[in-house]
Amino acid sequence: MFYKNGITAAAILLCASAACAQSAGSVLVTAGWLHLAPQTASDPLRVTSVGGTPTNIVRTGTHTNVESADTVGLGINYFITDNIVGEVFAGVPPRHTITGTGTLQKYGELGNVKQWSPALLVKYYFGSATQRFRPYVGAGVNYTWFTNGQLTNSQFAKDNYGPGSSTDVKADASWNPVFTLGASYAITDRWYAGAFVSYLPLQTTAKLTTTTATKTVVTSEANIKIRPIVTYLSVGYRF
Repeated sequence: MFYKNGITAAAILLCASAACAQSAGSVLVTAGWLHLAPQTASDPLRVTSVGGTPTNIVRTGTHTNVESADTVGLGINYFITDNIVGEVFAGVPPRHTITGTGTLQKYGELGNVKQWSPALLVKYYFGSATQRFRPYVGAGVNYTWFTNGQLTNSQFAKDNYGPGSSTDVKADASWNPVFTLGASYAITDRWYAGAFVSYLPLQTTAKLTTTTATKTVVTSEANIKIRPIVTYLSVGYRF
């Protein structure tokens, strides 16, 4: 019993020392569950050209919603000082489902797109380097782009562009600020648990290029405010 108690006491003393510290020069690598919850607002779809002739036809009531997605997040943190940390963060690109709202609500799912959103942040950790629990705040910059966009609702395509049409979906890339609030907890001298909530005031322009059965090309676009609230639950290892 004394032997076991001695080991426990030694472990506590070790974690209270610099060996457990998130201190200057430390590298903390994290991985975990990443949830993206878009707060979507979209402008109506606007037809910009038909057969190469410019137009400006606004289709009133045609709105869309970007659904939530889950993926795996990965972060690399470098402690510049005991309190100032630089982080490179990214997630395995999630695929978002796009659904119709307004006059498009009857179609349900319209299509989907894959989102890439790496970020570079600077964070400030409160408290001393030897504390087990350390909250932090941070801000940084994010670059988002989209790939593999596709229109999957055949009824929507038929009703709006006629039978036999095909549509290519793309969205503009953008730089965005990132704001984050989180905390880490030292489980042992090397292993950590962590969580954060971040916000990105992200918006993009979705662009549809449709080729009808008669080979007429119709281009349309819509501005979409995605503005995701991002939640991250992780485990980390300190080097």
